[in-house]
Amino acid sequence: MKRLSMIAGIIIILIIAGIAAINIKQADTDITKQQTKVGFILNGAIDDANWGQSHYEAMEVSREELNLAIEYREDVPMDGGCVPVMEELIEDGCEIIICNSFEYGEYELQVAERHPDIHFFHATGVEEAPNLSTYFGRMYQMRYLCGIVAGLQTETNEIAYVAAYDISEVNRGINAFTMGVRSVNPDATVYVRFCNTWMDDQETGEAAMELFDRHDIDVMTVHSDSLAAYDEADRRGIWIIGYNCDNTERYPEHFLTAAVWKWENFYTPRIREVLQNKFVSRHYWEGIESGMISLSPFTDNVKQGIRPIVEEQQKRMERGVFDVFYGPVYDNEGNLRINEGESMTDESMLNSFDWYVEGVMIDED
Repeated sequence: MKRLSMIAGIIIILIIAGIAAINIKQADTDITKQQTKVGFILNGAIDDANWGQSHYEAMEVSREELNLAIEYREDVPMDGGCVPVMEELIEDGCEIIICNSFEYGEYELQVAERHPDIHFFHATGVEEAPNLSTYFGRMYQMRYLCGIVAGLQTETNEIAYVAAYDISEVNRGINAFTMGVRSVNPDATVYVRFCNTWMDDQETGEAAMELFDRHDIDVMTVHSDSLAAYDEADRRGIWIIGYNCDNTERYPEHFLTAAVWKWENFYTPRIREVLQNKFVSRHYWEGIESGMISLSPFTDNVKQGIRPIVEEQQKRMERGVFDVFYGPVYDNEGNLRINEGESMTDESMLNSFDWYVEGVMIDED
C-alpha cells in the first residue's frame, strides 16, 4: 500500500512538472502572439540595393519570425526634421524605434529621453540611454577578406577604393582592405578617393572616374551608399568588390564578391529581448562570430585558387586566433603604429583611426 502511494505521489509530481514545463514554453511563445509595431527610419530608400536595402531585407526576416508590424519611413532628414517623424511613429503605436544612420543620434536620444517606455536602437551611433542601444559590426574583418580577393585578382597592382568620408569608420575599412591586399600581394597599391558624401551619385561617380583616369585600375571597391562607382567600373570593365548588398545580378560580368550585412542576426535576438523584457542598454560591436557580417558568394569571375585562401583566413577569424590589426603594423609614411605582439584597441579603431597603413595612397586634386 505504501509502495502504491509512493508511485502515485511520483506520478503526480511528474504531471505537475510537465504542466510547469508546458507553461514555461507557452509563456515563451506568447511574446509573438501579439503583434508588435516597430518604426524604422532610413536615410535612404528600402530598395537602393545598398545600405537601406540591407536593413529592410533583414527587418522583413525579423518581421516574419517575431510577428512584427513595421512602419518604414524613407529618406528622412538627418537633422531636427527626423524628430516629428519619430514622434508620429510613437503616436501610431510603435513600441520600438530604429534609426539607421549616425546623423540621427542626438535627435533619437532626445526622443528617447521623452519616451522612457519606448525602446530605441541606433545603427552606427554612440549615444546611449536606459532605453537606447547603439550597434554596428566589425566590417573591417570582411574588408580584409575582400582585400585578399583584390590582391590576388589584380593584374596591374593598382586598386581603387571610393570612400565617403575621412572618418574612423571608413578609415579602418580602407586599412583592413589594404592589409588584406598586401598580405597576398605586397607590390599592390590601393588608391583612395574621398567623395565626401554617402549617397550623392554625381560626387561618387566623379570620384570613381578620377581614380580610373589617373591610375591603371583593374579592381575597385567602395565605402559608399551610392552605386555610381559600380556603374562606372562596369562600363570600363573593372572588377567590382561591393559593399552592403550582393549586387551580382546588376553587374554579372564584373562583380566578384561583397562585404555584406546580415542585420537579421542582430535585429531578431535584440527585438526578442525587448519582447521578453530583457532589454539591456549597451553599444554592440559585433564581429564575424555573430553572423552580422559576411561575404557574398564568390562569382565565377573570381580567379581559381582564391576561394580556399580566403576561406582559411575566415576560419582563423571565426576561431578567434586572428584579427586584422595585429602588430607589427606600419603606416604609409613608414612609422611603426602597432608593435609586434600587440593589437589595436577597440577605442582607437572606433574613434581615432586617423592614419593609413602601408600600401594606401590618398588621391587628391
